[in-house]
Amino acid sequence: QVQLVESGGGLVQAGDSLRLSCAASGRTFSTYAMGWFRQAPGKEREFAAQISRLGANTDYADSVKGRFAISRDNAKNTVYLHMNSLKPDDTGVYYCAAGSYRGSYIYWGQGTQVTVSS
Repeated sequence: QVQLVESGGGLVQAGDSLRLSCAASGRTFSTYAMGWFRQAPGKEREFAAQISRLGANTDYADSVKGRFAISRDNAKNTVYLHMNSLKPDDTGVYYCAAGSYRGSYIYWGQGTQVTVSS
């Protein structure tokens, strides 16, 4: 069992940067790939970024490629999402998840709200 707690969301202006953090409980953090997903108002949850267990591989949705960067610190049981050049379309609830790289994600956090004003 892995418990995930996101933090770092907030209200920012277009063009600003924000860093989200996701702290995981337990000693098995490094055995899971980690992902960030987001859900805009009235839309389905979508994939944003993922990182492999040891951080060697990353993958991004086209909509965030070049602006977002995912990283992890296995010593701190934490995964980060660095978001730059934010746009109003990036507004939504951001969730971190633990699971399999390019596979299924089975543990989910409660989410953190990101709002980007124009």
